[in-house]
Amino acid sequence: MDGGKKNEGSVIEMERKWQLTTNLCWCKTSFTCMSKTMKSMILFCFSIISLLCLCNSKAGAVVERATYIVHMDKSDMPKVFTSQHHWYSSTVSSLDSTTPPHDNINLNPSILYSYENALHGFSVTLSPHELETLKRTPGFISAYRDRTTKLDTTQSYSFISLNHSHGLWPASNYGENVVVGVIDSGIWPESDSFNDHGMVAQTPPTWKGKCEGGQHFDPSLCNSKLIGARYFNQGVVAVHGAEIGANSVRDSVGHGTHTSSTVAGNYVKAASYFGYAKGTARGIAPRAKIAMYKVAWAQGVYSSDILAGLDQAISDGVDVISISMGFDAVPLYEDPVAIAAFSALEKGVVVSSSAGNAGPFLGTLHNGIPWVLTVGATNTERWFGGTLILGNGKRFSGWTLFPASATSRDLPLVYLNNVSACDSSQLLSRVARGSIVVCDPVGVVDVFQQIEHVSSSQVYGAVFISSDPRVFEMGKMTSPGVVITPRDGETVIKYARGEPRASATIRFQETYVGTKRAPTVATYSSRGPSWGCPWVLKPDVVAPGSSILAAWVPDLAAAQIGPNVLLNNEYNLLSGTSMACPHASGVAALLKNAHPEWSASAIRSALTTTASPMDNTGKPIEENGEYPRRASPLAMGAGLIDPNRALDPGLVYDATPQDYVNLLCAMNFSQAQILAITRSKKYNCTRPSYDLNYPSFVASYANETKFRRIVTYVGDGPASYTARVSSPNATAITVSPNRLVFKEKHEKRKFTLTLKSQMEKEQHVVAFGALEWVEEKGRHVVRSPVVVVPRNPQTGI
Repeated sequence: MDGGKKNEGSVIEMERKWQLTTNLCWCKTSFTCMSKTMKSMILFCFSIISLLCLCNSKAGAVVERATYIVHMDKSDMPKVFTSQHHWYSSTVSSLDSTTPPHDNINLNPSILYSYENALHGFSVTLSPHELETLKRTPGFISAYRDRTTKLDTTQSYSFISLNHSHGLWPASNYGENVVVGVIDSGIWPESDSFNDHGMVAQTPPTWKGKCEGGQHFDPSLCNSKLIGARYFNQGVVAVHGAEIGANSVRDSVGHGTHTSSTVAGNYVKAASYFGYAKGTARGIAPRAKIAMYKVAWAQGVYSSDILAGLDQAISDGVDVISISMGFDAVPLYEDPVAIAAFSALEKGVVVSSSAGNAGPFLGTLHNGIPWVLTVGATNTERWFGGTLILGNGKRFSGWTLFPASATSRDLPLVYLNNVSACDSSQLLSRVARGSIVVCDPVGVVDVFQQIEHVSSSQVYGAVFISSDPRVFEMGKMTSPGVVITPRDGETVIKYARGEPRASATIRFQETYVGTKRAPTVATYSSRGPSWGCPWVLKPDVVAPGSSILAAWVPDLAAAQIGPNVLLNNEYNLLSGTSMACPHASGVAALLKNAHPEWSASAIRSALTTTASPMDNTGKPIEENGEYPRRASPLAMGAGLIDPNRALDPGLVYDATPQDYVNLLCAMNFSQAQILAITRSKKYNCTRPSYDLNYPSFVASYANETKFRRIVTYVGDGPASYTARVSSPNATAITVSPNRLVFKEKHEKRKFTLTLKSQMEKEQHVVAFGALEWVEEKGRHVVRSPVVVVPRNPQTGI
């Protein structure tokens, strides 16, 4: 580890020398402009400078080192080595003797991490020559360059029907003693959300983790709630050097504090975001324990660090892994989340991940990994706003998050053609100073620009007009303003124009609950199909992700007023699939406690087959937008998670690690690519199949597709289920047999679903329906979405 830092310093020092030499060489072009005395002083120097230029140009050609993640075949490890790390270190050390003489300038290859759980291998900084030599080493499988990624960035527990009287919360004892490993940007341990009041003192007997000290983080800050804290930064240090801020698990970004309190934060009374969303904050699994693995830094997020965090989490013995980040357009055999999650799957650990924030376009999803729970985001029935009251008494509700207990009272209301574009803070200050200005209707990007101009002006308030839903999903309000609909805007503009002494009042800090047509799929939530594996429907489910109140780093601004006033707060409202993921992770933790015998695949199946495709009006969930449309499974998966129904799903679609390997074999992965994921040769490709035993179905146009599935009965006593099908347009679905009879728990039954589609590929329409297994006593409905896409899933959409 230390050697890597020393080498990095050598590279930086040579880069500094190169910059100095380059500057001096540039001065040579102005030589003729100098005096004779200056010329005589400098002529002597240029022979030395030329030599430095030559030396540095040679060095520059050989110090272009990069970090690689290397997969090794553990079965090839010679018995002379006592551990994998010993073998890896010896392998890397042997590269020194092969390095050409001019390469050896204190830049010997150095291991950043050894991986023993997530994968078998290591990450290392190498020159191109060393990489080629390594490829000829016994046991080498594959190597690829380190990659960067970014993070996918209260009342929501009741929106998914969790309650104290019955259902999953009391049945799971609120997740007591389940350990959730959060892979993120660290944690702020002093937050009230991480107090251990009411927590069981002892840790699970399988727990092997610890709290790691560092800058501004003492291990004593851990308690019965926060039982694990580790950090991983060798990947980011190899690129950016040692100056990366606090060298500890302490959160300097805020993201990790927010997600970890969402999944398992303790009860905190009177939490709010500057008066909005007042109430008791709590995580989805409030009695679960948290282990934080910091892999995300302000300078970047690197796959080598993510793999190290995942590797350690698996080794420590976590029960659930929550990771709100992912890699776009990366094959499964190079995706650190996919690779580590397969190891977690073998050990019964549920991995819950975010779908990404690149919506609403199709095919933008990441973490489309068959053995991972992939979570999209929805809006909820709660939104935040204020009231605009005109001088004539008319009132309008609008959206705002202006972070102050204030009222813009009885101020002049101004709408002027040359001012209301709200695109010049100087013009606003000159013409509408001390007034409430009505801005012209615009789209989402222009609204934020208008808010910025108003915030920098001397206007006392503003009325913004927009129907773009992204304003309400992602925005913050930095001026005393409110956003109203275009329909209401017409009335307000008419009043401002027609009344000589028009005036208005704006009140803030209002929270509304019970919004109809909720949930809706958030516009930012990434859509399927999965880039890496389009045969499996992704996302699996959706969960609340917009304006989620959770713990925050008090040293970071949570809000802003105007261009210069930054406000801190212990709780913050954030939006993204990063916020949706920990909701599902928390439910997975509850299920893990209620059903410790269930596999990770069974838990994902229970969440999927019990998710609701309906909103709070009993109609199909829609995609949020100015022109809403019914959400397809490529946007919402099976629907909104329903924890209480997931507790007792009736049937589950289970899958073994070999089942997933059969899928990889059908995808024509090479033996080396499969080994990079599985780490073991115990799996085989004797039965390759795209037909994974998954709780959803993806087919293509103009084809007859047969899906063979096996369901396991997890209810009590005898039961019979009958198939009920809703077919997509121009398709016919048959199920055989259409009735399944179970005599006792854990019995398995096979069935075949045949889909015949007569849709034309040129239509480019995503069609969808569902298969429901309905218990004849009416207690359970086991629902699986069926999707028909324009092309063969092999090529996506």
